Amino acid sequence: MLLRRVSFPDFCEPCLPSPADKPPVGAGWLHEIKHDGFRMLVRRDAEGVRLFTRNGHDWTGRFPLIVAAALALKAASCLIDGEAVACDGDGMPCFDRLRYRRQDGHVFLYAFDLIELNGDDLRREPIERRKVSLIRLLAKASAGLQVNDHIVQPGDVVFRHACQLGFEGIVSKRLGSPYRSGRSPHWIKSKNQQHPAVKREAEEDWGSNRRRSQSTRSRDL
Repeated sequence: MLLRRVSFPDFCEPCLPSPADKPPVGAGWLHEIKHDGFRMLVRRDAEGVRLFTRNGHDWTGRFPLIVAAALALKAASCLIDGEAVACDGDGMPCFDRLRYRRQDGHVFLYAFDLIELNGDDLRREPIERRKVSLIRLLAKASAGLQVNDHIVQPGDVVFRHACQLGFEGIVSKRLGSPYRSGRSPHWIKSKNQQHPAVKREAEEDWGSNRRRSQSTRSRDL
């Protein structure tokens, strides 16, 4: 497949996994641990490094370890997709340390996809090729950028072990699939129902629904 060399924008709307009660079956998938953090796009080009949230907000000044690692990469330009994570003393992701900014200087990125490299638009490339390019790019990266390794094993086995180890869950990605902005049927998210992130999201959804309900009642008065 011919790559498209383009003037790539700073920000690209990220690919979002579709939720599911359990992982997909079959051999045509790779699986990644889902870490409890902030989704982050890392943009590196001639102007320097910018960090963007999934909604396009600029958080460059917040995580210096990620910025320093991206600046040191041997690439003219790149756009990396990943999860910004803060870990506790046991090395497990701790969302409260991110939320309350307890260790911004130690936050690093678990990188899981490469969208652009040296002017080449990689979004049409299959996931496994993008993964190889990402691994090569980050082979000598410093601690601020770490590859989120994938596992080519049955999804139910990977999910069970992820839950036993206390992770948030897994994301399963269909082999051969492109990178597509927005909700994708090729990325499947299976969550550990015992993880604090599930309770936190339920509380946030309840709060949002309650505010919408109160706003509707106010308009009706």
